[in-house]
Amino acid sequence: MSRNDRSRRTGTDGANLYDEITSKIIAELEVGRVPWVQPWGTPAAKAPLGLPKNASTGRSYSGINILLLWGAVVQHGFPGQGWLTFRQAFSLGGNVRKGERGTTVVYADRFVPEDEKKRARETGEVAQAIPFLKRFTVFNTAQCEGLPDDIAVTIPPPPPGLIEPQVEALITATGIDFRIGGDKAFYVPAHDYVRYLNSQTVSATVH
Repeated sequence: MSRNDRSRRTGTDGANLYDEITSKIIAELEVGRVPWVQPWGTPAAKAPLGLPKNASTGRSYSGINILLLWGAVVQHGFPGQGWLTFRQAFSLGGNVRKGERGTTVVYADRFVPEDEKKRARETGEVAQAIPFLKRFTVFNTAQCEGLPDDIAVTIPPPPPGLIEPQVEALITATGIDFRIGGDKAFYVPAHDYVRYLNSQTVSATVH
């Protein structure tokens, strides 16, 4: 296969995958779900706040994968932000439950084919790297069974009705006019105060 053929095929595959991801995000927006906005007070927002991570390696996902996985958590009401591939679940002694459907994530990188390295050596030119995009299917730990307890258990939320001590200390130290109530968090410049959600609304996002 020639370099041009390989580049064309890789570019086409990547373009198709980008189109799929774009279409998915647009579909979420059309039904009123915004993947990058915390859906305060909705039954779907059950997972603790935080970046999605691979429950086997502990590494956080990045880039477009964050939006894809946040969207899946909200859409399906998963209680945690941990994800595994089918093989990872199996290697941990568990398995993906029958009938569960995974979520697509992507890995982007570049590589230099051997024939391109050879061409560069022969011509004295700089070897051209070819970008590639690879897809993986992952499953939320809530879609699995038989996992070790430290993988399957989600982080418990703080007691309802309490502000984290560090946050409360910061509020006191700065003298901010901090008011709790309603279902939205915002700052009011005209009156110089911060409004935060009441404990019942916040609780709905972590239970």
